[in-house]
Amino acid sequence: MPDQPDTQLSTVSDRVARIHWTADLTERGWQAAVDVVRRDVAAALLDHDRVETLVAEGDDEGQRIATWAGLRREGIQRRIGGDLVVFARLADDVEVHEPGGFRALLNSFLPRKRGISQMLIRDTSPEPRVLLCQLTYKADWDLPGGVVEVGESPLLAVSREVEEELGLEIPAGPLLLTDWLPPWGGWDDALCLVFDGGTHDASLVERIVPQAREIRTAEFCTLDQVEERAADFTARRVRAALANLGGGPAYTESGR
Repeated sequence: MPDQPDTQLSTVSDRVARIHWTADLTERGWQAAVDVVRRDVAAALLDHDRVETLVAEGDDEGQRIATWAGLRREGIQRRIGGDLVVFARLADDVEVHEPGGFRALLNSFLPRKRGISQMLIRDTSPEPRVLLCQLTYKADWDLPGGVVEVGESPLLAVSREVEEELGLEIPAGPLLLTDWLPPWGGWDDALCLVFDGGTHDASLVERIVPQAREIRTAEFCTLDQVEERAADFTARRVRAALANLGGGPAYTESGR
């Protein structure tokens, strides 16, 4: 009886192939498996534009083989019974042995952390008051700001968000706080950067034009009001940022 091949290749759509390797190949060691898979992927790309593989999310060895065989991690395919990690190589991808190709390969699987930029805007009242936004999509009030876009500077992102959501042009000042947010309620973890928005006359709120899709209203709030209206971690973040005015960048975790 002839030996079974180490890999199996099937065409799943026009010029797209899917490769699968056997448990026997994996048992021969990850480096041996990498050599075989890399060879067979290169051969498949002679008459396909794309070669992909699907690896169980918990299969660390399989993901290692796919990566070092030159297949870039693309994302997660959700399914009942266990998610699959999608890896693929395109015919025009830069070769892995070239610097650009190796960097692209690493970039495909190294962690990517969500960034959030917020602005601490104060008024001139004797009692500390900060600008909070009442949001349309959650009950808690929050500092103005939002998610940093891919490839965007966090410093520019916070001023963009303030202008888009409130109609205010306020350049971001120094970084006051870096606050790490652990995974919570379906969200992955994130880094929240709080920039100084300076001190303004209380009449600033009269110039606000809320973006109706996301912002109901915005007000200068005392620290007691912050405690009442904001989530506990947001209130801690506000206090930490205020405490650090003029003190250089600080670091907290969920405001602590």
